Amino acid sequence: MRTRAILTMASLLVLAAAFGGAAISVRAADLASASIYTKAPPVAPFNPWMVRLRVLGVLPDARGSLVNVAGIPPLSSPNSGLSISDQAIPELDITYFFTRNIAAELILGVTKHQISGTGTLNGLEIGTAWLLPPTLTLQYHFTDFGAFKPYIGAGINYTVFFNQSAANTPFAGLAMTDLHISNQVGAAVQFGFDYMLDSHWGLNVDVKKLWLRPDYSATVNNAIPVTGRANIDPWLVGGGITYKY
Repeated sequence: MRTRAILTMASLLVLAAAFGGAAISVRAADLASASIYTKAPPVAPFNPWMVRLRVLGVLPDARGSLVNVAGIPPLSSPNSGLSISDQAIPELDITYFFTRNIAAELILGVTKHQISGTGTLNGLEIGTAWLLPPTLTLQYHFTDFGAFKPYIGAGINYTVFFNQSAANTPFAGLAMTDLHISNQVGAAVQFGFDYMLDSHWGLNVDVKKLWLRPDYSATVNNAIPVTGRANIDPWLVGGGITYKY
């Protein structure tokens, strides 16, 4: 009887060891197949602000401008027109991103232009005017091209004309002695791109087209009224540096 009890106890110990080993093996297999936990990399906070500093070429296209001189039909449209000088200026751009793709851009700068006559009025200096043309556009930025980040936009421009001055320079018996250009609202479209050199600094190329056609009034020889519309319609072509906060 004692021998049988010892054998029974030994059998139970063998079975327990077998089940214990199997459990350990299963647990080890589960641990081996479990994915190793790694800490997620920190996500950089999204800052919505971007600024650009550009050199901007302002290239008016004055074709189709109207010049109406009271009492002198040969000088009236379509036999006469306007020429408006090109200009290069520094320009500041402030951009706010609502999302990583949608942004609003405001450009700020001032430019001075000389105005002269064409056609029948060719050679007549009309005057000069300073322009403040703040332009606000809503943009879509494409973000699937790595460091190359193109965008398109459309918006509105409001141009303020100030420090207007008539030339008062005699030409063929005529001299412009007074000049006034009305402020004007116009549409704007744009396309461009940023090429980011790192997470903050980049290079920018930007092209805008403005439709700007203000009315104006002037006086010749302190007596003859002149009215019309100046089709300025400038291209704004710029290049510079980008800083993304």
